[in-house]
Amino acid sequence: MRRRVLRGTVAVVALAALAVAGVAALLTWVVPERVSETCAVALADGSRQVLDADQADNAALITAATVRRQLPARAATIALATAVQESKLRNIGYGDRDSLGLFQQRPSQGWGTPDQVMDPHYATNAFLDALVAVPGYTELPVTEAAQRVQRSAYPDAYADHEPEGRAFASALTGNSPATLTCRLPMPTGHDDDAAAAVAGRLEQDFGVAATVEDGVVVVDPALLPGGDVDRLAWAVAQWAVATSVDTGATTVEVAGQVWQRADGNDARWRPADGPDDGTVRIW
Repeated sequence: MRRRVLRGTVAVVALAALAVAGVAALLTWVVPERVSETCAVALADGSRQVLDADQADNAALITAATVRRQLPARAATIALATAVQESKLRNIGYGDRDSLGLFQQRPSQGWGTPDQVMDPHYATNAFLDALVAVPGYTELPVTEAAQRVQRSAYPDAYADHEPEGRAFASALTGNSPATLTCRLPMPTGHDDDAAAAVAGRLEQDFGVAATVEDGVVVVDPALLPGGDVDRLAWAVAQWAVATSVDTGATTVEVAGQVWQRADGNDARWRPADGPDDGTVRIW
């Protein structure tokens, strides 16, 4: 009798496994385009750090706030590692007790109202306000600096996400040019709405008003604070790539290089045919 029950149990498990595999195969067939929606930063050793495109969009928003505030790239590394640990870089409306948002900030602990901490810009700046108040935060290990702000029950966990935090911070602050690319399917109905979306996000994230000429957003990096125009140009350009999943942008030109939206290996930086006049062009 026990052997008969065991055989029946094995059969049920096997059927359940087949059912799960069938559902997974069906989902892959129904939504294959989701597989390629990723962004990656190429590292000097030939490896890559990869995020889903929606995560990279939030990484770009967070890093733009550090650029706007003229904070060092280390601040972006700490903020990104923290957000990966806390929310997987997604603006989630749930968490432990009353924790919410990108940084899982708790309204009951004085971080703001629920609506405020669910606003990615507010949440990011609240985190950075607390971070810059930590004496010598740039010299601390990432996990220690993050813990000084977050007061987490798992203080060592932030260190696990330092590699992706550092890679995306370096690219999105412009310190690592032509290293961030995204693999995305072409949007349907691409038109001047993309230019409006890019210009709107640019003003939200960087606080800079862009010029739109014939559907092309033209950004003068000299308008950004900091003075290092070449680096800032790449900061804006790679921000534009990382946010293209939201804005619908398909092409970014900067410093004689161009990125064009694609869902395969063609989504990479290459020499551009257009003028290299120090501006960033996005469309």
